[in-house]
Amino acid sequence: MSIARALARFVTNTSADDLPPLARERARMVIASTIASAAMGSDIVSSRIIREIAMERGGTPEATVWFDGRKLPAPEAARVNAVMSDAAASDDSDLRSIAHIGTIVCTTSIATAERTGACGRDVLRAMVLGYEIAGRIDDALTPGRTERGFHGSISTIFGGAVAAAAILALTEAQMTQAIALAATSIGGLMVAANTSVAREYHAGLSALLGIHAALAAHRGFVAEEDVLELTRFRGHPMVGAERSVHDAEKPSAVLARVPAADH
Repeated sequence: MSIARALARFVTNTSADDLPPLARERARMVIASTIASAAMGSDIVSSRIIREIAMERGGTPEATVWFDGRKLPAPEAARVNAVMSDAAASDDSDLRSIAHIGTIVCTTSIATAERTGACGRDVLRAMVLGYEIAGRIDDALTPGRTERGFHGSISTIFGGAVAAAAILALTEAQMTQAIALAATSIGGLMVAANTSVAREYHAGLSALLGIHAALAAHRGFVAEEDVLELTRFRGHPMVGAERSVHDAEKPSAVLARVPAADH
């Protein structure tokens, strides 16, 4: 079984009732921290630029741009909201690997839920499962990811894809493809995030492309299912990803294990 399918099976077989209470509580905390950080970041130059570009492009009004009120297609709204939250740098961060997973799973879950009419319970489940998969993958890549020059966005995109896919109720086969598509959509160099506002640009792309991966998989787009294990050179960003399926049958718990001080 491929890594993508093993992770997809875990996600699709995990119900809201299976989630640890602490993980659900942490998901609520992530919503609060993401929106609060976005409030601080809404007027930062990088946020304004991405918002203006998205508004000029327009599209079907599916999801709300926070602290603006206008609506955009869900992927674009999630991108704008993620940039705002990450720009202020007051959002959730898993300090084990320094990855802002919470911003991505929050913005993608809420935007996709607005698009579909999903309820709050569905949003919390999607967030916890998105955090689970992104956390597992980033755990598997760390240490080594940063040393190879890659930013945490190469892992957070999986959170966005899985969270959106969970809201869309993708099947196991579709979820597998959403994960595979996310894997081939990764990007983000650590040096850029360390020296510029490219950090929040990375966050926006993780949210945007994560939802795109889920939507494409929902419509039947088929990618390379074995993409996570076909790492052919040492510098590949996904080297070590096979460790993400360790104990994949256990209830979702990555978000529950992150110390409260890290949020």
